[in-house]
Amino acid sequence: MSPNGSDRSPRRPMRRKLLQAMTAGLVLASATGCTYKDFPRLGMPTPTTEEAPRILSLWQGSWAAALAVGVLVWGLIIWSAIFHRRSRTKIEVPAQTRYNMPIEALYTVVPLIIVSVLFYFTARDETKLLSLSDKKPDVTVNVVGFQWSWGFNYITPVDGVSGDAKTDENLAAIPDRFKNAFPANAGGVYDVGTPGTKNPQTGNPGPTLWLPKGETVRFVLTSRDVIHSFWVVPFLMKMDVVPGHTNAFQVTPNQEGTFLGKCAELCGVDHSRMLFNVKVVSPERYQQHLKDLAKKGQTGYIPAGIAQTSHEKNRETNNL
Repeated sequence: MSPNGSDRSPRRPMRRKLLQAMTAGLVLASATGCTYKDFPRLGMPTPTTEEAPRILSLWQGSWAAALAVGVLVWGLIIWSAIFHRRSRTKIEVPAQTRYNMPIEALYTVVPLIIVSVLFYFTARDETKLLSLSDKKPDVTVNVVGFQWSWGFNYITPVDGVSGDAKTDENLAAIPDRFKNAFPANAGGVYDVGTPGTKNPQTGNPGPTLWLPKGETVRFVLTSRDVIHSFWVVPFLMKMDVVPGHTNAFQVTPNQEGTFLGKCAELCGVDHSRMLFNVKVVSPERYQQHLKDLAKKGQTGYIPAGIAQTSHEKNRETNNL
């Protein structure tokens, strides 16, 4: 009984708040609109390339490690709160533990082991994803970022289009180590957008990049002004588009459809308008699209961007 004669325990309000918090958490978890098939991806979209499952696996493994650490910490907190709570009858200070070397060594070594394991798997997967030597690309696209949209140079031979991507002045900013993989006599075609451009089928803003299903695509990323970031959401892969430095990666789309892309680097006042679409179609439909661009007069290439500095060229040469 409490001092004022009431039988109400002071613990009841705390229990009521805890129950309310648990109920609110359950409602939030069930109101996300996700199905049971979505939960294993932990917020990631459905992968649409052959490389994306590797990224998803790394994401899931990181969450599993974080959950294991969280459960351990929560368990220790709850255990301490229950079994080491203050006694109502004893008011003396409990025994204090100081300079416990085994415990101090444990909470120093365990985090190092966790970080080392995460670093190993991250480095392993990053090396695999960024390797350009495993498979020669079937398609090469020079993605050009600029304020405030995107341009796409399709570096490939097209019937009726003359030229050579290896010597084209508009692609002079791309280093030779990337040009060596360009196909011979690739006159090429291009597409370029503005913030007001929309996909004619979906109405989504931004230009549309076409890719063939089942073929390896290499993206060569260049910028005309500031740092952007090329991100196709369901590819689970993004990379910075840096002025004066050329980045590249390759993927193999394995699902047809139109997917959303965006700039993932804060690049200025209209950053939010730097959207684009990726349309994955059959190889035959892809080839027809290139011919359609040529018929529209969109032949050759748009300027790729800022040429690399001597310092950057020397760095890359030394690392070859």
